[in-house]
Amino acid sequence: MRIVVISPESEDPREAAAIDGLLASGLELYHVRKPSWTGAEIESWLRRLPQGWRKRLILHGHPEIAAGLGLGGHHDRDRTDHPSRAGFSRSCHDLASLRRHLPAYRAILFGPVFPSISKPGYRPAPDFPWEGLKALLARKKLESGARVLAIGGVSAARLARCKDLGFDGAAVLGAVWRERDPVAAYAGIRDAAAKLEAARHAA
Repeated sequence: MRIVVISPESEDPREAAAIDGLLASGLELYHVRKPSWTGAEIESWLRRLPQGWRKRLILHGHPEIAAGLGLGGHHDRDRTDHPSRAGFSRSCHDLASLRRHLPAYRAILFGPVFPSISKPGYRPAPDFPWEGLKALLARKKLESGARVLAIGGVSAARLARCKDLGFDGAAVLGAVWRERDPVAAYAGIRDAAAKLEAARHAA
């Protein structure tokens, strides 16, 4: 299962050191999401990071900054009507959106799958069609190379449910940044995902 980490929304003095530790611990992609920051603020912050990290950073919004700095790609919100040129990933929150955008992206973050850890009150609808999602993800494995990652309330203990639904992995935010040691929190989630994969191959 693929695990990606999403940045805290606002300034966090631990972040730069944590990114270093996360990448050293095997994190493939780090999503930079700073919705309240201006483009100039985001670009200034990114330029202060080591250039060697850039290919492993996915920037939410601001495709011109992502391209100009040579980042790994940019991420579109679900409210974006049409895929951005060269968009790497996208958020989707319902089956119609997921079905529509699967062919256009390398990865899709779908949720919320569980009650959010970082956004109180943000949770899946009581009548969400989980079996429909499971069927769509099963078909996706035959028709699309895009990875679909669960988002929203994902923790190490909930990865098994994500796997059962057919997700290719998960994007985590609160389960990492709400902890005292974000790198250790990520390592626990990474190891739980690896155990699920090992159990699948052994079955």
